[in-house]
Amino acid sequence: MPYPFQLSTTSSISYSLFLDCSTHPSLVLAASTYRSVLRDVLKQHKRLPIQSQAANLSVVVSAINEYLPCLFAFDSGLGGKPVSGEEVDLILKKEIEVEWRPCLAAAIPGRKPSRAKGKGLDYEIFFVLTTLAFTYSLLARAQLRSLYAAATPLAEQRTGAITAATKYFLSANSIHEFLAARILDSPSPHTVAEASTTIQRALAALALAEATLLAVLKDDPYPGLVARDRNGNDKEWMFKAPDIPKVRTHLFARLCLAAAEHAGRAHALLSSSTDAKGSSISSTILDFTRDLRRTSRAKACRFFGIDAELSGKTGEAIAWLEGGSKELGFKSSADEGSSKMSKAFTKLKKDLTERKEDERIKKGGEWGSDAGRFEEARVIQTLESRWNKINDTASRPYMWLIC
Repeated sequence: MPYPFQLSTTSSISYSLFLDCSTHPSLVLAASTYRSVLRDVLKQHKRLPIQSQAANLSVVVSAINEYLPCLFAFDSGLGGKPVSGEEVDLILKKEIEVEWRPCLAAAIPGRKPSRAKGKGLDYEIFFVLTTLAFTYSLLARAQLRSLYAAATPLAEQRTGAITAATKYFLSANSIHEFLAARILDSPSPHTVAEASTTIQRALAALALAEATLLAVLKDDPYPGLVARDRNGNDKEWMFKAPDIPKVRTHLFARLCLAAAEHAGRAHALLSSSTDAKGSSISSTILDFTRDLRRTSRAKACRFFGIDAELSGKTGEAIAWLEGGSKELGFKSSADEGSSKMSKAFTKLKKDLTERKEDERIKKGGEWGSDAGRFEEARVIQTLESRWNKINDTASRPYMWLIC
């Protein structure tokens, strides 16, 4: 599941104190107006309950898209470049100073990170575009939230939601890649993590990993079946057996391994990053990227297991599922030991954690912080239980012959 990014907030400024335009006098005033609107939208969005924030994301995107043309007109005018064939004569009175609240740096629990002051137009561009990329990721998250609604979505609705989420992730990836390249050309370094080439490349890799996994989820029937079993309002099982089409196992396994590589690169870049003040990155996003890598590798193990089971190698398929459970950090049925109390305690602990995640999904809160680990564990557990029964049934006649 996508990472629940927090959107930054900013201070109020008037561009007329910093810039003057002789060819387009209204440009400076329009930019100040659009920035003021964006500031108010971000503050109102932050004050909304978590359950209501998803419906307000389109307002944030609209405010940013109205402000960006003025921002890039300033950038072109200060660089001596024409805008749509017209010359923009800008005079810089003094260096632009703005404040933005960083969202990725580690902070003391219960306290908001303080706003970081930066100088230059590049600082403003970095934060505005990073906020837009985060909003796209949150829009993708909102689309995927519909897959876990009380009413099980139809196949067309599920495909449409996944396709829309993939487009949002690819847009976020493009923005982060653009910022990573722009920061390299920036004349002055900045003091916050968001304005770092390393962080932007890590965020680009994270968005690409999510988009790659969605390419698999689009044709993967097993998570949908597990979600249907978890949905108490679903009654389709009473009159129709679930359809499990054949999947392109090797292709999906390679895509999952590619997603694991992207997530691993994002985790490595984030782990090695600090801002100019020596502050590290928030442990929440570090844990998420690590869990996303685990989930991707576990999915690859599951698809290799499905391929083995389709070839009639049930024992090898079960071994792949056990490998997937270990990748997720859970014990497989073979490793839980022979003690009934140990098995019962492990199952109770896992059920309680899954139940908490289900409650988060129902309430629409901060769900999915485990990067899909528990969902994938449920899929593996369902397949492992089914294949163990098949394997035990097939080997029972040979036990009678041995006796």
